[in-house]
Amino acid sequence: MKQFLAQFFTWWNGQTLGTRFYTWRKGQFVGEDEFGNKYYRHTQAEAIDPNVGAERRWVVYNGEADASKVPPGWRAWLCHNGDVPPSEEPYQPHPWERPYIPNMTGTPHAYRPTGSSLSTGQRPAATGDYVPWTPGE
Repeated sequence: MKQFLAQFFTWWNGQTLGTRFYTWRKGQFVGEDEFGNKYYRHTQAEAIDPNVGAERRWVVYNGEADASKVPPGWRAWLCHNGDVPPSEEPYQPHPWERPYIPNMTGTPHAYRPTGSSLSTGQRPAATGDYVPWTPGE
């Protein structure tokens, strides 16, 4: 019951009720990635947006909606950079592609560089090249 009610009031936990209904009625399942995200498309005769074409593509996240959880191959397909989804062709990640790391922004594990007011430790001293602005000068 809690999960059903969450679909009415939240968008960040999987999908809303409207997205579930639209997916059920018009979505064609394309594939699933290693994180459990499911990808859909809807093709129709009339163009939805002339800039994109006649095919609408979307993802239903497994759990919290985090766009950084979309792998590069699926991201390219969602953005219409490729016509063939990774489920229909063997996608090999490039050696320079790094594995997924969750987005830690807003959490205690977020990256805080040296000098940040939120980082721990002593803030480094000013180097002398900074001249503060004062009104009237």
